[in-house]
Amino acid sequence: MSAAKELLKQHLQQRQLQGKTHIALRPDALAKLSGHEPAPVLRAAPVPAAEPRRSAVLASAPAPRVVAEAPPAETRKAGLIEVAGSTVEEKLEALRAMAETWEPALAMNSLRKTMVFAVGNPHASLMFVGEAPGAEEEKLREPFVGPAGQKLTAIIKAMGLDRPQVYISNICKFRPAMDNQGSGNRKPEPAEMKACLPFVLTEIDLIKPKVIVALGATAAEGLGIPGSVGSLRGKFHSTSGIPTMVTYHPSYLLREEKMGDGIRAKRAVWEDMLKVMEKLGLPISGKQRGYFQAK
Repeated sequence: MSAAKELLKQHLQQRQLQGKTHIALRPDALAKLSGHEPAPVLRAAPVPAAEPRRSAVLASAPAPRVVAEAPPAETRKAGLIEVAGSTVEEKLEALRAMAETWEPALAMNSLRKTMVFAVGNPHASLMFVGEAPGAEEEKLREPFVGPAGQKLTAIIKAMGLDRPQVYISNICKFRPAMDNQGSGNRKPEPAEMKACLPFVLTEIDLIKPKVIVALGATAAEGLGIPGSVGSLRGKFHSTSGIPTMVTYHPSYLLREEKMGDGIRAKRAVWEDMLKVMEKLGLPISGKQRGYFQAK
């Protein structure tokens, strides 16, 4: 074998041991180089990235690095409902229309069929979220219009706001059904809240309030803040990145008033609302700070 052939043979062997595959070799190439046959013409052969020539790849060659792609845009807002419209008002109206026939909720057969959506300012800085409509809400198709709603309206006025300035919604858009229901109500089950949750999350995403108030433990649980009101109130939590205050439901205040302990419950709720007002940058008078304080 000539010196040139020997040098070429050594060079090709070294490239194989280094895992370099720019030159494709047939299994019998080296044997032919050591014989008397004319040396073959070696050409650089392209190696497909998906399936390289196995005869030219050694077992010790490094595996290709896989680069993860960015998740598609739709996964970054999981749980939201896409609605058509160029303004917040148009999108909320489209969302309301979808809620009327929302199959995941209606198919459960544990919710009544009348949908109660939401009410208020679509550009509100403050959003209240309750648990579910009751008999009066179902009748008028508006949340918080019964006795508990009147109590909520009084709280809003005490904050120096009018009801049309805020946005009021419920975790569950349908009244939970009961046997021999009449005017009776019950709180929604977790599955019932979950079926309607995309609507509330989409409302929050569209309105972008500065603060959310969850009225009662059920509403807080639906927003992903589990626990008793007593353990949750007095400090801000987070819903979709928005500061969220958990406080007692207005119906709880009505019950406490009947039992003679209404001042204590009202004071607790008002302390929470003062924190909400501070967060919103609302003016607070000395009179407001003194509401329900012990004499």
